Amino acid sequence: MTPQIAIVLSLLLPVVACPIIALVGTRPNVRDTVSFIAGLLTFGTVLTLLPYVQSGVYPELSLFDVLPGVSLAFKVEPLGMLFGLVASGLWIVTGLYGVGYMRGHHEVDQTRFFFFFAFAITAALGVAFAGNLLTLFIFYEVLTLSTYPLVTHARTPEALRGGRIYLGILLSTSVAFLLLAVLWTYFAAGTLDFTPGGILAGKVDTPALYVLLGLFAFGTGKAALMPFHRWLPAAMVAPTPVSALLHAVAVVKAGVFTVLKVLIYIFGIDLLHDTGASVWLMYVAGGTVLIASLVAMTKDNLKARLAYSTVSQLAYIVLGAALATPLAVIGGGMHIVMHAFGKITLFFCAGAINVALHKTEISDMRGIGRQMPLTMFAFIIGALSVIGVPPMGGSWSKWYLALGAVDSGQLVFVGVLMVSSLLNIAYLMPIPIRAFFSKPAPSRQDHHDGAHDGLTEAPLLMVGALLLTALGCLVLFFCAGPVYRLLEPIAR
Repeated sequence: MTPQIAIVLSLLLPVVACPIIALVGTRPNVRDTVSFIAGLLTFGTVLTLLPYVQSGVYPELSLFDVLPGVSLAFKVEPLGMLFGLVASGLWIVTGLYGVGYMRGHHEVDQTRFFFFFAFAITAALGVAFAGNLLTLFIFYEVLTLSTYPLVTHARTPEALRGGRIYLGILLSTSVAFLLLAVLWTYFAAGTLDFTPGGILAGKVDTPALYVLLGLFAFGTGKAALMPFHRWLPAAMVAPTPVSALLHAVAVVKAGVFTVLKVLIYIFGIDLLHDTGASVWLMYVAGGTVLIASLVAMTKDNLKARLAYSTVSQLAYIVLGAALATPLAVIGGGMHIVMHAFGKITLFFCAGAINVALHKTEISDMRGIGRQMPLTMFAFIIGALSVIGVPPMGGSWSKWYLALGAVDSGQLVFVGVLMVSSLLNIAYLMPIPIRAFFSKPAPSRQDHHDGAHDGLTEAPLLMVGALLLTALGCLVLFFCAGPVYRLLEPIAR
């Protein structure tokens, strides 16, 4: 199979699975098997591209011209390769988890859920493999539209309101800011191709660079930089597998991936470093890191706390891009995969607690570690990775971000990373401590049904998925070398 065919297949397999999922929707076992097989085939196809990228050969495919000199084109470079592997690989795990969750939680319209879930993966891979800004913009918008039915899955007034906020912020920022930035870049540089070293040097003067960078940074609403972050907590009305899709597999990663890719291949880190055009963005990202962490500490709802944690963690990646040093951008790229595994584990655990014990508030989770030891053990691993404690994968990305801050001479952001990690501890670790070391709070129902007696783990598929992603947090610590070497070319 040629790499060009692999690119086409990786984009087509999930979307081709959609009508099949719809046709066999009345047979849940067949439907879920189709979804699982599509996930395996997609990941396997994406994986065939990895040896080419590792050897320095970046597969390309151009379909047709959209504008003079700009085509619908794809190019698999190291950063896109990493994002593609994360999106397609975690689709498999999230799909399995989704089967357990949707059945265990007795959700309606399960076929619609798996239909749009598969469609969203095609959009995410289109973003990952985009060869120019226009292709990325198209798939970025498709990702927004294809995930809207997932956010509003429950069709309750709360879900529909959350969906309106989700769609309103993401579409308005991309049309008002991102599209304008794309057009400005095209008229200034005469091209939209992602090019090593960037395409704007000598084409846009320094004051205009500040404005253009602002349009890109805030136009990429999925990166959830404050103040354009409210869509992310609002989307927590969605089922937990959707939250995992939003926070770890596709949507937010598409946002920070876009910011990284634009700063590396459109602006160029040398241009940003020499002009200082991204210094203001460092402070916006650093502020988002700290403010979102402080807000997370105030949330009693577990998914809401994790949502604000995601806002904070995404800003790490934007900070890495804005620091514009080789180690910082590599650290930002590594954080895409490290955070994906840590945060998806935490959301999987939140869903498992909801399905098994019907608890959503942290204040109600005293003593649940005795009922759900596997789930809460996985929660600890995911939390330690997000905090950045060895031997968890998240420690490597934070280490390289700190080194990048030192290289850039911006020592204040070393302090931001350190304070943020302390805040991570403050809002994450009390949850498993409460679960394992606090006495369960008795309720009237508990006296009748013995709710605190024995194990009450979630369905096997859910527990298996969260244990697998927790194991991934550990494995990534020892396998960080290949990730670093894959990303190393983006910083040259």
